[in-house]
Amino acid sequence: MDSRAQLSLPAIEVGVGVVLVVGVLTTFALGVPDADTREPQLDAYAEDAATVLAGESPRHGGATRLAEVVRTPERFERERDALERRVDRILPDNLLFRVETPQGAVGYERPAGVTVGSATVTTASGDVTIRVWYA
Repeated sequence: MDSRAQLSLPAIEVGVGVVLVVGVLTTFALGVPDADTREPQLDAYAEDAATVLAGESPRHGGATRLAEVVRTPERFERERDALERRVDRILPDNLLFRVETPQGAVGYERPAGVTVGSATVTTASGDVTIRVWYA
């Protein structure tokens, strides 16, 4: 007769069950980290603002408002304040922004270390990039 000790099958099943239950309870207790949805939402805000500006008629001349702003430094200076006011009206109040063109920029200086969304519109005179972040 063999004198080896053997573990009963029900004891093994109980051990596996306990490990499984503890694992599930630990997952619920600690939770899983939320996905960072801030950047995609900020990108959507920037895209929306870019789409609105790219589709607007110019105030004085050109194909679109953005094309008018980036055509020459003089036109940028003339339209600078109006562009800043328009972007401020387009975006929600809890966002800050910066619009960068080949002729200059309007908006706020971006602080280091913040999550930023951006969108770029190409015009005949260069790219216009809109960056937004939470205030």
